[in-house]
Amino acid sequence: MTRDAVRQRIQQIGIIPAVRTASAEDAQFAAEAVAEAGIPIVEITMTVPGALDLVAGLIAKNTHLVVGVGTVSDVVTARRAVDAGAHFVTSPGFDRNVVEAVRQADVLMMPGALTPTEVTAAWEARADLVKVFPCGPFGGASYFKSLIAPFPQVPFVASGGINQQTATDFVLAGALAIGVGKALVPPRAVKRRQADWIGELARRFVAIVRQARDLPLDE
Repeated sequence: MTRDAVRQRIQQIGIIPAVRTASAEDAQFAAEAVAEAGIPIVEITMTVPGALDLVAGLIAKNTHLVVGVGTVSDVVTARRAVDAGAHFVTSPGFDRNVVEAVRQADVLMMPGALTPTEVTAAWEARADLVKVFPCGPFGGASYFKSLIAPFPQVPFVASGGINQQTATDFVLAGALAIGVGKALVPPRAVKRRQADWIGELARRFVAIVRQARDLPLDE
């Protein structure tokens, strides 16, 4: 899958589920539950044990699924993520060397940023998308909107502390997509293997994004 195709899929769906679990088995269950419910995108964080082996397995087994690697903070890990076949790489903050390493591999790169200076640096480094993180604890949608206003050329993803109550505000504020973690993949649902619970939450988030974009739910 090309970098442009990955970007288009992220923009189309508008939701990036972030899976951060205590085991690879839990993460696989969560990723597949979300995909089956209509969100064919997943970010597996590097905090998951055996994350890269899981990523490679998910990609091999689910050709329709866009699989990214999150919480990547150094070049060595970034290159390992690319070698595992990751369709995109995200980081919690901005590191120019990480951005450049991923871009050189022609893989979509989404660094984190929280200030205008960091956004400028990330865009100058040729990031594909810029993830404002963590959105929730730092002013919410109002801060997000004021941060992105001076950067109309930059595609932004909102991430960190977003839930059903706040998702609409971030989409209306201008987010190309929202990153959602526990509000979409509750640890209890994963532990109990309740795919129906995760599926219901996935469908709710899909509906929220589509309604905020003023799109028909069945498109």
